[in-house]
Amino acid sequence: MNRLISRAQKGDDKAFLKLFQQYQEDIYRMAFIYVKNQNDALDVVQETAYRSFQKIDTLKNPEYFKTWLIKIAINCSIELIRKNKKVIELKPEYEEFIGIEDEDISLAVTLKDLIEQLNEDEKGIIILRFYHDYSLKEIADLLNMPLGTIKSVLYRALIKLRKKFKGAQISE
Repeated sequence: MNRLISRAQKGDDKAFLKLFQQYQEDIYRMAFIYVKNQNDALDVVQETAYRSFQKIDTLKNPEYFKTWLIKIAINCSIELIRKNKKVIELKPEYEEFIGIEDEDISLAVTLKDLIEQLNEDEKGIIILRFYHDYSLKEIADLLNMPLGTIKSVLYRALIKLRKKFKGAQISE
């Protein structure tokens, strides 16, 4: 692995491609959690590949290659979300095609729905901790935040999730 990274840093395209392909599914999953659709997630994977290829020479510790890629993917995802935050107003004549929800329909609340209600920092930390099994120290390094802040944000996010879960159970 270190040999491949070293070759990639020296400009070996094939070595970089081999490395990137090992982690592209992880990058896609992380991007999809953020952007919530396949096309945007694929765009993030492509942008991550491009940026990581351009900046491979800045990687100081080869053992953190995957962490470095995930960090780039998170940044690309957040940038894409910010770009797409433009709201498009729906013309009234199209409302009939959408349909009206019946208020009696009981909606099941999933963990994914609950996580989506968290802010970006909370969501990212929860996903990295529980979906990707990163340690709190690794998350702090990955997100460039103090360990104490990571712990606080994680604790706050877990409290929010518990409250929302209990609230969802009561309303059903």
